[in-house]
Amino acid sequence: MKKKVLISIAVLLAINWGYSQTKSEIEILLNEIATIENSKNIVSTDQAQWIIGFGENSLSILSYFFADTSLTNIYSECEERNLTKGEISIILADHIKRMPYFTLTGIQNCLLTYCESNPNFIEYYLWAIKRDGTEEFIKKYRDWLAWTKLPEKEKRKIERKETREFRKQQRELRRSSRS
Repeated sequence: MKKKVLISIAVLLAINWGYSQTKSEIEILLNEIATIENSKNIVSTDQAQWIIGFGENSLSILSYFFADTSLTNIYSECEERNLTKGEISIILADHIKRMPYFTLTGIQNCLLTYCESNPNFIEYYLWAIKRDGTEEFIKKYRDWLAWTKLPEKEKRKIERKETREFRKQQRELRRSSRS
């Protein structure tokens, strides 16, 4: 029994240490990226490639940096201002796994003109994220991220349940309107 407890504690400590190590690594890399001058060059830096190389495992960690309002040296021609560290992490997250812009920002991407020769598509939506509040964006992003990790069978089950609830509400509305 004591062996199992000790092994469990050791595993927990190893997992926690690994997570914090990755978070601190990403923070150091973000700080190094923050020194470049133009937002178009973000993903071409070695540090950005390193973060992108972490893959989808780094998305939840990057989302913790979304709210960081530390101003950087990176100038965005699209936004006509310097970006924050949080906005850099949003751009990197979008390069790791393309975000559903309409779902997260409420702006339909086919209606917008993109900044010329800028590889950061989400950069054009930063104004909408700022408008609605970064905390709201983070919540929507994390919900979407959790949804993408669900198995297809579980997604279908949730969708069926939501459809049943919607139909039930519609029936109740029709009944109440008849009365």
